Amino acid sequence: MSSCASVFFLFLFSLISSFRGASAQDPTYVFHSCPNTTVYASNSTYLTNLRTLLSSLSSPNASYSTGFQSATAGQAPNRVTGFFNCRGDVSPEVCRSCVAFSVNDTLIRCPKESEVALYYDECVLRYSNRNILSTLITNGGVTIVNTQNVTPNQRDRLSDLVLPILNQAAIEAVNSSRKFGARTVN
Repeated sequence: MSSCASVFFLFLFSLISSFRGASAQDPTYVFHSCPNTTVYASNSTYLTNLRTLLSSLSSPNASYSTGFQSATAGQAPNRVTGFFNCRGDVSPEVCRSCVAFSVNDTLIRCPKESEVALYYDECVLRYSNRNILSTLITNGGVTIVNTQNVTPNQRDRLSDLVLPILNQAAIEAVNSSRKFGARTVN
């Protein structure tokens, strides 16, 4: 499957998921990535910096209303950089709840890992001992594909319906303070 088709189906999955609505319950787990390339020691400076970072990202003063915040704690070689990004249509309360849940969940799903990405339907939490804020990183994601057969006619109809809506949603996202846009198609 081509990368264009993978991106299209990932977008379609995200678009469909965004209409489910979110509540104050635990966030909906999607995927996590702990590449196990580097680990930290139990009493290390890195762990102290990680705790500082996670505390900052999950504090009551974090930017839940904008749905995004990044932070860095410590100095190299024990520096840790991280961020959270909430889905654009969730409330600040749901965003805060998802980030708080993911901060606790990271220590269960990826103990002692220095590079972690947790994906929920409502938010993403990511941190690393590398600079992940200004560097494009293309690994560590998940692609969800449709395994059913699609006829050429269905594929053409889907393209005719979705591409204009996708363009409209992109324009809406660019002009939105939360960088989010959503549209429906019948």
